[in-house]
Amino acid sequence: MNLEEIKNISFFSKKIRSKILDISLEAGASSSHFGGSLSTVDLLSVLYKKILNFDSKNPLWEKRDRFILSKGHACLGFYAILNDLGFITNEELSLFEKNDSFLLGHPVLNKDKGIEFSNGSLGMGLSLGVGVAISLKKKNSKSNVYVLIGDGECNEGSIWEAAMSASHFNLYNLTAILDNNNLQQTGSNNEIMSTKSLNLKWSSFGWEVINIDGHNVKEIYEAYKAETKKPKLILAKTIKGKGFSFSENNNDWHHKILTKKQYEEAKKEINDKR
Repeated sequence: MNLEEIKNISFFSKKIRSKILDISLEAGASSSHFGGSLSTVDLLSVLYKKILNFDSKNPLWEKRDRFILSKGHACLGFYAILNDLGFITNEELSLFEKNDSFLLGHPVLNKDKGIEFSNGSLGMGLSLGVGVAISLKKKNSKSNVYVLIGDGECNEGSIWEAAMSASHFNLYNLTAILDNNNLQQTGSNNEIMSTKSLNLKWSSFGWEVINIDGHNVKEIYEAYKAETKKPKLILAKTIKGKGFSFSENNNDWHHKILTKKQYEEAKKEINDKR
């Protein structure tokens, strides 16, 4: 990845964060899951712009890669990217969490719109990913499966059952991206359930683990491209609320109302950044 490509992805991430502001301000439920969405933006930007094989004009293309947002509450960035890529129209995006909208606070299955699975109950997405990866492998498909999970989800036993299964079935076509922002809804990981030594835990389950800065475009890209004969975990150190001074590492912004004043200040802040 050259400097121009890195610059383009960084600009795209900035645009997605700006769209997150727009969605949050007009959200039908008033408040939204702001912080955990912002920590995933760079991971998703590189994934959708440089890695995933898909066709927005043919969403059911058989050879497409599959993406599953296991931490479903972090849907703002996901929806913003699907909008930018042509899956979701501007009008549809403006109806987020409003009456008769298909864009809810957690993704609901709508393959025509690029949403492969419903998600909301945390800890379930990796199991879905394992099932899809097994199916694709049996079909000798070259498609890959990517699952974005949260560090808080690693409190769930279902995550570890899926991790063990992926190794057992040698799912080299499965990549899990772990958004390690160290904060959950009601506190830090250390307060709720320690997630220390995640790299050792996942390695012991038979996964290839790659540790990265989850906001460094080059590191993210190289981790996605790294070849392995095992299921791969990208352990991404991230900042909850990344992009805006008032929300970074501030767990008040796990789920909160964005006021007009905060919106305007955030817009100015992001526009002032090069």
